[in-house]
Amino acid sequence: MVNRKPRVLRIINRLNLGGPTYNAAYLTKHMDEFETLLVSGMHDKTEESSEFIVEELGLKPLYLPEMYRELNPFRDYKSYFRLRQIITDFKPDIVHTHAAKAGAVGRLAARHAGVPIIIHTFHGHVFHSYFSPAKTKMFLAIERYLARYSTKIIALSPKQLSELTDEFNIAPKSKFEIVSLGFDLQRFAENQKEKRKAFRTEYNIKDDEIAIGIIGRLVPIKNHSLFLQGLKKLSENTDKKVRAFIIGDGELRSAIEAEATALGIPFSSDKQNSALLTFTSWIKDVSVCNAGLDIITLTSNNEGTPVSLIEAQAAGKPIVSTRVGGIEDIVEEGKSALLCPKQDVNAFAEALTLLVNDDNLRTAMSNEGSDYALKQFSYKRLCADMTKLYNSLLNGDKSVAQSA
Repeated sequence: MVNRKPRVLRIINRLNLGGPTYNAAYLTKHMDEFETLLVSGMHDKTEESSEFIVEELGLKPLYLPEMYRELNPFRDYKSYFRLRQIITDFKPDIVHTHAAKAGAVGRLAARHAGVPIIIHTFHGHVFHSYFSPAKTKMFLAIERYLARYSTKIIALSPKQLSELTDEFNIAPKSKFEIVSLGFDLQRFAENQKEKRKAFRTEYNIKDDEIAIGIIGRLVPIKNHSLFLQGLKKLSENTDKKVRAFIIGDGELRSAIEAEATALGIPFSSDKQNSALLTFTSWIKDVSVCNAGLDIITLTSNNEGTPVSLIEAQAAGKPIVSTRVGGIEDIVEEGKSALLCPKQDVNAFAEALTLLVNDDNLRTAMSNEGSDYALKQFSYKRLCADMTKLYNSLLNGDKSVAQSA
């Protein structure tokens, strides 16, 4: 018998800016007990690629040109057979898939290839606020089927676990493990003064202006309309000088600009223009914009575990967010974040106005989140947790059978 490290084939939808990419990258780089091959689909051209993340870690993923986020039976069929061949060649002991498309194609390929341990991580889900009832029902049926052949399924938070088991009945709770995300967050806590000065100089933000930001893709699920409407109400209910920043890009850029115009919100993409609202597009080093902002927001209708809020806390920034998905499990409500119901313009605007108008509250909340985030969401903790899970499964402690 050849004495070798256990092999892990890690499959991810695409390398876009967000939690799944960092999660897969750190697990590939820092789990030294295992030999890991990272396979990625192609990133959507409407999103900023984050290939730089894996490149900076010295990783060389194997790319699948056929695997895209969108459903496409022909390309998905080709992805399946390509993964079957990769499994045959690499001979993994574990296949671990991340996010929906990789989870579907990768788990089917692993099951049909006879891989002994199949793990899937839900980085979010699409079971509400994304699709029509008919399409949602189809996706639920697919996930329930795939769960039968998953050795373990990973949820990122207790809230997400509750949704997947109690609300959507994906699989019994015994099939799940909770493993929180992990990141290298030190860069958000370090060199804050220098980064803050750099960002505020670049965007012409005065010392007495309170900078508010929302970071992420400009897509329907992120509900930037709530951000705009809240900003409008804020501007009518404060004497403070305020600047707002939409950081990111995507398919709804023109629609969001049109709504800002309709609401009477002056905006610009010129870095030196002091308009109330600035569209920055993507910023590669988000630790710089986190340092420069005073308040960070999120207005989504659905989320898994939003990285932007973990990073905001690491940078010591107070948060105003909708209460959706696993957000309650990653922030300290009332301490580092104010939460409100999704799509509730008045509640969102009131929370935002409270933070803007109350300097002492803003300062107190700024001090609360950093230690919490750095302790709870370290990549070292993530890798230790996953190593423990992998080893228990390799030693036969699966707790559940591979099929229901």
